[in-house]
Amino acid sequence: MVACDAIVVGGGIVGGSIAFGLARAGLKVVVFDEGDDAVRASRANFGLVAVQMKGAGNPDYHRWTRRSADLWVDFAAELEERTGIDIGFGRQGCAFACTSEEEWSLKVQQLEQIRAEAGSLGFDYQLLDNAEMADLIPGIGPKVVAGAYTDYDGHCSPLYLLRSLHRATLGLGGQYVSNARVDRIEAAPNRFTVKAGGATATAPKLVLGAGLGSTALGPQLGLDVPLRPQRGQLLITERVRPMMTLHMGRIRQTAEGCFMLGTSNEDAGFDLGTSTGALGAVAQRAVDTLPYLARLRIVRAWAGLRIMSPDDYPVYDQSPRFPGAFAVACHSGVTLAAVHVLRVARHIVAGRIPAELACFSSRRFNVQAAA
Repeated sequence: MVACDAIVVGGGIVGGSIAFGLARAGLKVVVFDEGDDAVRASRANFGLVAVQMKGAGNPDYHRWTRRSADLWVDFAAELEERTGIDIGFGRQGCAFACTSEEEWSLKVQQLEQIRAEAGSLGFDYQLLDNAEMADLIPGIGPKVVAGAYTDYDGHCSPLYLLRSLHRATLGLGGQYVSNARVDRIEAAPNRFTVKAGGATATAPKLVLGAGLGSTALGPQLGLDVPLRPQRGQLLITERVRPMMTLHMGRIRQTAEGCFMLGTSNEDAGFDLGTSTGALGAVAQRAVDTLPYLARLRIVRAWAGLRIMSPDDYPVYDQSPRFPGAFAVACHSGVTLAAVHVLRVARHIVAGRIPAELACFSSRRFNVQAAA
């Protein structure tokens, strides 16, 4: 049995971020990770540090997203210094293209709402016509009605991010247990034991960061983590010379030269299959936006499952029944990675979820309607 300071259940980007943050704070950490055959959002996402599309109607979430995006520059630099891994991070902004008047009207409403709700934080954006979009991103097609640009956004390689989080944690003395599906947790206040993957660990703190698996494990810890899957399908092109640096929400070029084209939003349960209908729509929108993409070969297509709460916002909780047990869940693991490492992990070390994050407790889903 390994005695440690904290156990993290889940080795994806969310669990990996928390583990690195805890190890960075001086805790001895053991991570239990189900393995590559798990339903893993971390290996099937777009890699965006996204701000422009986040938080309309929820200013708390917008501020939280902005804070993480601002921390990402130093966070990425620290990861590369610790691990020697270039995660391909860039923060050149996001130019979102609209291909219909209806979509353009909704985009303007969204941006105006975010700015109105941002208060003293402010929220700057530029509305661009087709010609202005073409100046920013050469090759914009005539079907692009208009667009919007913000400079808060960035992107990275989610695979290299995941690898670097694991390496950074190991470099700080952490232990990573692979192929370790956790089905049972022995829980008592400030004492938790996990047996999986041929290893056993006990610790006064445990963080449930297992994505969609957290819903089933939560009750063992007195935690309610209501999550549902949402399928998204992506296309990957062959590698070509660098043609764009900033991302476009649904189109980005990776550091290796591939274009990532996305993405669908489907309620398909845990089905990880792809469909010609959804992928055809993804391809058509990409070509309508940047016609030159029609000349590139598609080399890969896949589907992944987003981790969605009932209102799509994060869940941060500590168990009232078993103090020391925490839940961290969100569908924006890349965007929020910096704030998870540099802020949330610190709160877990202190043993409390602060008032500023109380709005993200799962208790918000259990509020009784007024009579």
